[in-house]
Order: sequence, then C-alpha cells, then structure tokens
Amino acid sequence: MSYASEVKKELTAIKVHQKNAQAELMALIRMNGSIALANHQLVLNIQTENPAIARRIYSLLKEFYHVESEIVVRRKMKLKKNNQYIVRLRYAAQHVLDDLGILQNLQIKERVPLELLDDEWMVRSYLRGAFLAGGSVNNPETSRYHLEIYSLYEEHNEMIAQMMNKFGLNAQTTARRSGFIVYLKEAEKIANFMSLIGATNSMLQFENVRIVRDMRNSVNRLVNCENANMNKIANASTRQIENIKLIDARVGIKTLPDKLREIAETRLAHQEVSLKELGGARSWWSHLQVRG
Repeated sequence: MSYASEVKKELTAIKVHQKNAQAELMALIRMNGSIALANHQLVLNIQTENPAIARRIYSLLKEFYHVESEIVVRRKMKLKKNNQYIVRLRYAAQHVLDDLGILQNLQIKERVPLELLDDEWMVRSYLRGAFLAGGSVNNPETSRYHLEIYSLYEEHNEMIAQMMNKFGLNAQTTARRSGFIVYLKEAEKIANFMSLIGATNSMLQFENVRIVRDMRNSVNRLVNCENANMNKIANASTRQIENIKLIDARVGIKTLPDKLREIAETRLAHQEVSLKELGGARSWWSHLQVRG
C-alpha cells in the first residue's frame, strides 16, 4: 500500500456529524461523480480506485441519507491497473444531489456553495473529501515533499486553493494533464494540511520522518563542510611545503632567520599537519611566501 493510500485509509475511518458528512460528499461527488439517465430517472455514479473510499461513500450515503447504493467493481486486466470501484445510486439520486447543491441543469456544478466557506469545519470536511477524491502525497522517507489535489475544472481548483489558504497553507495552482492541481511543497504546510483534514496519525508519522530527515541533512551538511575545510587545509599545506622547497632550492633554508628556519624545517618534517597545529604564527608564515 502506498503512503498516500495509508493516509486515505485513515481518513475513511473518521466519524463525522451530518453537516461535515455533507461537505465531504460534496467534494467526492463533485470531483468523482457522473450522472446518467436510466428508465427516466437520474443515476449517480461515483468512481474511485480505492476500495476504502468506495465503502466510505456508501456508508455516508446510507447513514445520513438513508439510501441504499451498490458498489460495482470493474476489473482492469491491462498494464496491472487498479480495479475501478463505482458507488451507484439508482434511487434518490436527485434528492441527494439537490440537497448537496451539486446539480444544475442535469450537470454537476463546478462551483462550491459560498456559504460553505463560512464554516471552518465544513471547509475542513470538504478538503478531506477533495483529498480522498483527487489527492496524493509523496512518501517523506523516499522522495521530495509534495502534496497535491487534482481537479478537472479550473474554477473548482481555485476554490480548493482558496479554502487551503484560509489556513495559511500557501497553496499554489497549475494546469496538469487536461485538468488542474493545487499543491503544497513545504513539509510544515503538508503536515498542517493532514492535521486539519483529520489525518492525525499520518501527520505525526510524517513529522517524525521529517525531523529525522532534516537532522540527517544537517549532519551531512556539517560533514561536507568539515571535508571542505580539510581539503582547504591540505591544499594550503601543499602550497606551504612547495614554497619551502623552492626557497631551499634558491637560497637555502639555512639562510633564513632562526625562527623562520625552525618553522620551515618543522613543516617539512611534519607535512601531514597544519601550520597552526605546529604552533607557528601566521605573521611568520607570511615571510615564507614566494612572490614573483
């Protein structure tokens, strides 16, 4: 099971009140639903590749609308694709769609009812439904931080971003594969989003991984910095030794003042350590630099 599927599985187990259930269904049906006519009546189909989400939709419809739907499974044999689960509501579909404010001229409306935006918990529930319907999140252990929600309609996508930004998430939008996405790339914002839609356990797991990962990155940066400093020291030592040898070849070390001669001889005798470790002063070493 993918990391995103584990997050969604946690979300499908959340107990909700009626208004929150309605907000969640608004998103699930608006994003994954389609309408058909059969025997002169509306039939609502809600499609997903996740069986836990299909059971969630079925349960919410039964608990809060007292209607019986059916779950149809379409098996995908090609390219090892996931099965498709369709929650099909044959009776009372019109009533459910009207109550949720989704239906307009026998089509699913793109726009979210504005009154929903005034209730924080309904916004949270709508975002939970939107993530269940079209969301994904990268595993923080194996890849870069990224969470996104796909929507077919640009206006709906912008409204999801607006909802997310009510909570200071700095959500961004872009076009993607004949649709649109709203996305988060900051680890802290992703954790906050999971928390506000109710995925508390997933958020805690995400934060634990993030802390370990950030600590590991900090250690790696320190090691790289230390290695870079060691390389600088090694390069400086090499140049010092070359300069001493050049002085020795030109005029001879013995011609140097006693203190400088002592430093030069000690440097040649201990080429693996830095001049500072040898106890030499930088002001002395400046006299040993070969110019021209």
